[in-house]
Amino acid sequence: MLTDHWPLLGLRLHTPRLELRLPRDDELAALADLAAAGVHEPDRMPFIVPWTDLPPARRARSVVQHHWLRLGNWSPDDWALNLAVLENGRVVGLQTLAARDFAVLRQVSTGSWLGTRHQRQGIGTEMRAAVLHLAFAGLGARHARSGAFEDNPTSYAVSRKHGYEPDGTTRHAVRGRAVTERRLLLTRERWQQRHSVPVTLDGLTPCRPLFGLPDDSGGE
Repeated sequence: MLTDHWPLLGLRLHTPRLELRLPRDDELAALADLAAAGVHEPDRMPFIVPWTDLPPARRARSVVQHHWLRLGNWSPDDWALNLAVLENGRVVGLQTLAARDFAVLRQVSTGSWLGTRHQRQGIGTEMRAAVLHLAFAGLGARHARSGAFEDNPTSYAVSRKHGYEPDGTTRHAVRGRAVTERRLLLTRERWQQRHSVPVTLDGLTPCRPLFGLPDDSGGE
C-alpha cells in the first residue's frame, strides 16, 4: 500500500466537527475550487505572498501545484504539512503546520485559509486547535509561531484564543506597499493551560521519522 511508503497519507486529526488530513485527488480539486471562488475580500491581502491576486483559474492551479511541491520537497529538516479541512465530509479550507530543523528547535509555524462561505463559523479556531495538538501533544513541540497583518483582526483573534502572546512586529512589502505583521508566539506551557478543544490523532506513529523524530520517542 502507498501508506507503507508515505505514512502521512494515513494521518488523521479529528475535532468535534472537523477532520484534517492530506487531501485525495478529488478533495484537492475541491480546495482549488474554493480558492478560485475567493478566500478574502479583494481590497485586502492577508498573505505575504499575494497568491490570491492571481486570476481564478491560475489561483486554483497554484493550490494544486503548491500541494504537490511541498510533498515532493518534503524533508525531515524542512517540512510543511498542508492538510485539507473537512466538515461533514465537505472540504472547507486548508491548514498548514510547518517547521525547519524541528528535531533540534522543536518549533512550528501555522498558516491557513478558509473558503469565504465557511468563514466566521468558528472553524478557524477548531482547525488551529487540531494542528496545535499535533504539534505539542503528538510531536513534542516547545513553541508555535504565527502572525497576522494589522488589518486582519480575525486571524489575530484566533491566535489569542489559543493563548498566543505578542512577539514583536515585522514589516513586509505587499502589493507595493509597506504592511506590518504582528508576530505571535505560543509556548508549550501556555498551550497546556489554554487548550480546550478535544482532538484525537490517528496514524501518527509511522510518520514520526518524516518529522525528524525517532520511532520510539513518545512526543517529548
